[in-house]
Amino acid sequence: MAKLWILLLLVCVFAGAQPPERSKAPKVWDEKALAEWATPIAGLNVRPSHIRPKEYYDLPVVSLRTYPVYAPGREPAGYWQRIQSTGPKPLMEKKGSRTATEWIEAGKIAFEEADFFHLRTLDPKYIAEVRNGSLAPSRVLPDGTLFGLRWVPTKQGVALSSSNCSFCHTLYLPDGARVPGAPFRTIAPRPPETFKVWPVFSRLQVELGVLVGSPPFLMPGLSVGARLSQGYGVPWKSDDPHERLKTVTQEEYEQLDLAARSSGGLPRWNGSIIFPAKTPDLIGIQERRYIDHTATHLHRNAGDLMRYAALVTSAEATRFGPHEMGGPDTKRIRARFSDDDLYALARYLYSLTPPANPNPFNESAAAGQRLFQREGCVNCHTPPLYTNNRLTLASGFAVPANAPASLEILPVSVGTDPSLALSTRKGTGYYKIPSLKGVWYRGRYLHDGSLASLEEMFDPSRLQDSHSPGGWRPLGTKTRAVKGHEFGLGLTPAERSQLIAFLRTL
Repeated sequence: MAKLWILLLLVCVFAGAQPPERSKAPKVWDEKALAEWATPIAGLNVRPSHIRPKEYYDLPVVSLRTYPVYAPGREPAGYWQRIQSTGPKPLMEKKGSRTATEWIEAGKIAFEEADFFHLRTLDPKYIAEVRNGSLAPSRVLPDGTLFGLRWVPTKQGVALSSSNCSFCHTLYLPDGARVPGAPFRTIAPRPPETFKVWPVFSRLQVELGVLVGSPPFLMPGLSVGARLSQGYGVPWKSDDPHERLKTVTQEEYEQLDLAARSSGGLPRWNGSIIFPAKTPDLIGIQERRYIDHTATHLHRNAGDLMRYAALVTSAEATRFGPHEMGGPDTKRIRARFSDDDLYALARYLYSLTPPANPNPFNESAAAGQRLFQREGCVNCHTPPLYTNNRLTLASGFAVPANAPASLEILPVSVGTDPSLALSTRKGTGYYKIPSLKGVWYRGRYLHDGSLASLEEMFDPSRLQDSHSPGGWRPLGTKTRAVKGHEFGLGLTPAERSQLIAFLRTL
C-alpha cells in the first residue's frame, strides 16, 4: 500500500509539472516595427531611411563558428592542426523553438564567436604575421589568446577574422577578470603602443576598402578622403566640419582614428571620426529605453536590440531625407546574421549581470548617498535604475513641435559638447540620461569619453582651458576645457570624496 501511495504521488507531481516554455525568434527586419523606430535627425527633422525587408532577407546568412587566435608560444599542442581539420560549422544550428536557457546558451556563442564576416582573409601575409608574431602590437590576454582576432574554418580554408560583438563589448579588469557586455578600453591598463600603431585588423579593413569600425559597406578604389566623406559627411549642414576629411591622407587618417580610439570607442559608419562616442555598457541594456548616446533608436523590446545589431553589421541605410550618402562604388556587405543568431544574442545580453563590486558601502559612501539626494542628482539619475530614462537637449537645440510622442524629453541641457548630437548623422539633438549603475568599472565619462575618472569628473579645474583631459582629446590638442554637467563641482573636497565613494558602490 505504501508503494502504491508513493507511485500515485509521483504521478501527480509529474502530471502537474510544466515543461519549460519554448519560443521562436521574432522576425527582425519587420516593416511595421521599423516605421517609428529611429529618432528624427536634427536639422532635417526626418527619420533616416532603412532598407526594405526583401533587400535585407535577400542577403545570405554566412555566420560561422570561430575559434581563438593564440599568441606565438601560447598555442596548445596540435591546436592549429585541429582548426584546419574542423571545417565550417554554422554559428547556430537550426532548431526552431528553444527554452529561455537554450536561447541564452546559444546567445553566448553568438556574442563570443561572431566575426565581421567581410573581414575574413585567407591571405598568407596576414596569417603568417599572426602566427610568427611579426604583426603590429595586439594585446595578449591572460589565457594566451590575442585580443580581437579569430580563426574561421571556411570551405576555402582557415581564414583570419576579427571579433564582432565581443570586440568592443568585453572589458578586462586590472586583475585580469573578463566582463562580457562591459565596454572595452576603459579602466584596464593598456600598452601605450596600442594607441600609436594600427593593429592588423585595421590595416586589413583599409586594404579591403572598409572604414575602420564601419562594417556595412565596401568602398574599394575610393581614396581615403572619399571613404571618410561617405562614412561621416553631414551635407545638410552648411558648415559641416567633416568637409575637411575629403583631403585627408592615409597617414592623417590613421592619426585621426587612433585619437578617436582614446575615447574608449571606435568611429562607426554614420558616426564621426572627429566627434567620437565611447562604447556603451550593455549590462542592464534591457532596462534602457533608448539605444545610443543620442537616442538614435527606441528600445521597446528584444526585437529592437536585434534590429540594432542587424543595422550596424549589415543593414545601415545611406539616405537621410533627400541626402544619399553612398556612391556608385559603395557596395553593401552581402551577408547577414540569421534571426535566430540575433534573438539569441539579445536574450544573452539581457541575461548579463555586473561583476562583483569590490567597493564597500561604508560610512563615507553613506554620506555620499545623502549628498546625492541633497544635490538633486536623483531627479535625473533616479534609483533603482539610476536613470529616469529620459532625454536632455544638446546645447542650442530646441524640441521640434512635431517631436515623436515616444520620446520622453526633459527640456533642459546639461551643457556638454553638442557636436555629436548636432553635427553628425547620429545627431538627434538629444542625449539620453545614462544610468550610473556600474560607473566603478566602466571608466571614461561623458558621451565622448573625455574624462577618465570620477575624480576628474568632479574636478573644477576641468572647466579651464589649461586642463589636460585624461580621456579623449581632439588630434593635436594637449589641453582644453571639458565643460558641461557641472553638478557637484561646487562641493568641498571632502564632500566630493564622499560622493565618489557612493557612486562606486552602484
